[in-house]
Amino acid sequence: MIDFYQRVDTLCLKKRHLLALRLKQQLATVLARKDVQTHQRLVAYIVPHQGELPRTTDLRYFLEDKLPDYMIPSAFVNLKALPKLPNGKVDIQALPKPELSKTFAAPQTRVEKVLAEIWAQVLVVEQVGIHDNFFELGGDSILSIQIVAKANQAGLQLTPKQLFEHQTIAELAMVTGTTQSIQGEQRLVTGEVALTPIQQWFLLQNQPDSHHWNQSCLLEIPQGHNPKLWEQLLQRLIEHHDALRLRFHFHESGWVQVVSNVKEMRVFQHIDLSTLPEIEQNTAIETVATELQGSLNLSQGTLIRVALFNLGSQKSSRLLIIIHHLAVDGVSWRILLEDLQTVYLQLSQGKSINLPDKTTSFQEWALRLKDYAQSTELIKEQEYWLGQLRKLVSPLPVDYAGGDKTVAKASTVSVSLSREDTQALLQKVHQAYHTQINDVLLTSLVQACAEWTGEHSLLLDMEGHGRNDIFPNINLSRTVGWFACLFPVLLDIEGASSLGNALMTVKEQLRSIPNHGIGYGILRYLSSEDKIRSQLQASPQAEIFFNYLGQTDQVFSQSSMFTPTRECVGPNRSLRGSRVYLLEVAVVVASGQLHVNWTYSEAIHQRTTVEKLANSFIKALRSLITHCQSRQALGFTPSDFPQAKLEQQDLDKFLAKFNQ
Repeated sequence: MIDFYQRVDTLCLKKRHLLALRLKQQLATVLARKDVQTHQRLVAYIVPHQGELPRTTDLRYFLEDKLPDYMIPSAFVNLKALPKLPNGKVDIQALPKPELSKTFAAPQTRVEKVLAEIWAQVLVVEQVGIHDNFFELGGDSILSIQIVAKANQAGLQLTPKQLFEHQTIAELAMVTGTTQSIQGEQRLVTGEVALTPIQQWFLLQNQPDSHHWNQSCLLEIPQGHNPKLWEQLLQRLIEHHDALRLRFHFHESGWVQVVSNVKEMRVFQHIDLSTLPEIEQNTAIETVATELQGSLNLSQGTLIRVALFNLGSQKSSRLLIIIHHLAVDGVSWRILLEDLQTVYLQLSQGKSINLPDKTTSFQEWALRLKDYAQSTELIKEQEYWLGQLRKLVSPLPVDYAGGDKTVAKASTVSVSLSREDTQALLQKVHQAYHTQINDVLLTSLVQACAEWTGEHSLLLDMEGHGRNDIFPNINLSRTVGWFACLFPVLLDIEGASSLGNALMTVKEQLRSIPNHGIGYGILRYLSSEDKIRSQLQASPQAEIFFNYLGQTDQVFSQSSMFTPTRECVGPNRSLRGSRVYLLEVAVVVASGQLHVNWTYSEAIHQRTTVEKLANSFIKALRSLITHCQSRQALGFTPSDFPQAKLEQQDLDKFLAKFNQ
């Protein structure tokens, strides 16, 4: 229980206005309690001063000026008096529950209604109130990019940074439209493109078959589609999205990348398998797909291959799309699949092709990164990254020393959460400690590895989507390309006395990473200072890789004409290729469940070793999910009050005064 306004005054001494003076006279108590759906939320109980009843909107706007969004009560209950125990303390059990029907605040303005509709669509929820928190509804950084893209298409100007800073519809609507419209070059973009850090990371590996390092997607196409439209459709997308026309050439000075001006590229083929039995059809699809996977050519600009498989008039067709990873990433796939459907429907209805405007080109983004690499602002990050990597970290245990790390020796262990636990992880867990999904996943990963290695610290490489909001007048929400940023993260839970403490510790360590990690790769690969590059390149290499790929259910909605299929499409990577990491942990939410794939080398680890580690991760994750839904789970960390510049110990002491 919290003496709420005393805390407000203490944290926000510098802000005063007439409304504050009126509200300070109210006797108020705030309680963290559960509703019927086991959500934990803050409920404020107000005893009006001299019968003067403050409006809920006044209370909320007053608090929004002083507190993080998640510290603002979701409900306000007016009482004639606070119920008291014989000892004079407030009787918590006697405080009435708020009426749920009054806690939902429907959007009122046009902007609020449009944003709420977009949120509901992207987050796959029935309705969104203007005070619902984006992250507590299951949002993440990848989904934020989709929110921005759809908002821009609806005529609302937003950036991902604004969505992170204003996490409710009510707050976001206040800043929507205040930024100038950011449009990319709508003409055909051609010419040389500076290599981005992630592209250099790949090309410097000198893979034996660098042309075979792809991402692919096999889609089921409903009966009745017009196969003649696909080639025309694809040519339009190749013209529209510059990255699909990239070419790479190796010179004495290194790799050079160019966007070609070739519009007509033969990337499509129609394969008739209708006369084959079903079992032979599956084999034929795999055979053709395997051949296509290895057929891309970096220098000739054929970074994409598409095949349409006709399986007969009574069966759905299959559409295979293969794109080299140098030209595409997870966010790009969402853009391309949406555009595929848009253009197909336009052509099938006899309409002209009309795609949404292009956003900032990949070419311009790469140039801005190159300039940013020499900036004073970025150079300041050097000490952070070197400091992280100076700390000694023990190597991971192996079962077979010196084993082969080629793709041919790779194997994968897969584990999953139930749908119920997944929903709790996405929509209920984060209210307790004001976390995001990576905080919880990485806490579980450190705990599982600690059980395996006996070490409470873990050095890993983490992949972010890389479309960070670091420049003004840049919008990448509809730009196709490989934008990922790769950066080292050192997590240490030594001394964490409980699950909650471990989670808060990891949360703070992740929040301390400058600009979500994008600066590391820029410094390492693009800096003009040889010393900076060499120091970072000589730093210890993480042996474990982590990547949260986001939620894919939004990509294939009920209105989508595509559905993903499970037929084998051959290896995305050459079997001769080398793997960088001992363990790769990829997490994705698909079909309502969180799935975790642990990829390892059979020549280095036994399968039983990785299975035990994967199961320990799921066990730790379930424990955190349960803990964060308990009544005891409630805590703040210094990053919740960035302007206060408090240490965790000082913050705990301060908040303890109000938890009587």
